[in-house]
Amino acid sequence: MSDVIALAKNLINRQSVTPEDAGCQELIKEYLDAAGFNNETLMFEDTTNLWSRRGIDGPVFCFAGHTDVVPSGPEEAWQTPPFVATEKEGYLFGRGAADMKGSLAAMLIATRKFVNHHPDHRGSIAFLITSDEEGPFINGTTRVIDTLEARNEKITWCVVGEPSSTSRVGDIVKNGRRGSLTGDLVIKGVQGHVAYPHLAKNPIHDATPALAELANTHWDDGNSFFPPTSFQISNMHAGTGAGNVIPGECHVCFNFRFSTQVTDKELIKRVTTILDQHNLNYEIKWTFNGQPFLTDSGKLLEATQFAIADVTGVPTQLSTAGGTSDGRFIAPTGAEVIEIGPVNATIHKVDECVKMEDLNILSEIYYSMLVRLLA
Repeated sequence: MSDVIALAKNLINRQSVTPEDAGCQELIKEYLDAAGFNNETLMFEDTTNLWSRRGIDGPVFCFAGHTDVVPSGPEEAWQTPPFVATEKEGYLFGRGAADMKGSLAAMLIATRKFVNHHPDHRGSIAFLITSDEEGPFINGTTRVIDTLEARNEKITWCVVGEPSSTSRVGDIVKNGRRGSLTGDLVIKGVQGHVAYPHLAKNPIHDATPALAELANTHWDDGNSFFPPTSFQISNMHAGTGAGNVIPGECHVCFNFRFSTQVTDKELIKRVTTILDQHNLNYEIKWTFNGQPFLTDSGKLLEATQFAIADVTGVPTQLSTAGGTSDGRFIAPTGAEVIEIGPVNATIHKVDECVKMEDLNILSEIYYSMLVRLLA
């Protein structure tokens, strides 16, 4: 068994469902202590965070990740116990195997190898680890970044270990992510009997033309890195459950995934303009989940592409598709940010697993990146 797999199994065996860390970061600190890192635990409410650094000078190469995992769901639906790391036919099964305890193990073993080979490396190596990435993301990476910014401690290059790959490790690298903006809309009407519509005001009827216009609006064209901004209604409900009552309110939840061609403020303005043009009586609450970010060039991207080609012999493809990640909190500081991790086919699913050889390859890619940037 490789050191990467042994460490990954040790992490998977800890039931660290958000925001619990379940001792994962204490185990990580043991590895980093032995490699000469200065470890700093940052507790914010119910969330455990770790900022660990080796070196005092720049540039700062940072590995970012999370020890928390999503719930397993019904354990009886799993082939193997979700919190007992199990080897089976070349795969490692368990909650967090791919998202992202396998990446954490690969990062730590790559770092230990690099420090052993290059004890006098230039710059600094850092780890930013949280136990609140899968949850509300309030007291995790964003709070750590606020702390670092307050003391003017900057990250130069950041590698997020999210599972970015599709078919084989390293085939896809996320060099950016779309922004996310959620609207919770309430259209107000007047409740009444369906037989007397003149005495009521149906908010569903009032809302439908406006929602149709929002769904068919062209928000932007995207660019060479981002697809056009998308608008999707994710939830809509109204009524009392009775078939003879006109509802008094209609609730609609929608989400934008937006490119760098538009801002959240512009989207909010355009939505409210459309709603106002339809003379709706409404209230709306906005939840801003993160700005889009993009690393379209720079030493980190070059090192990543070189390392993947060097280790796997196959070039990688850049992508900004998918959901959000904690990279959205780090990129605004000026850091170059990319995401590279294992294949994401089973993340958040029953029987989450990762090919064990992929974790060994991933660790070699991380090591090659460190050598190219800091040796």
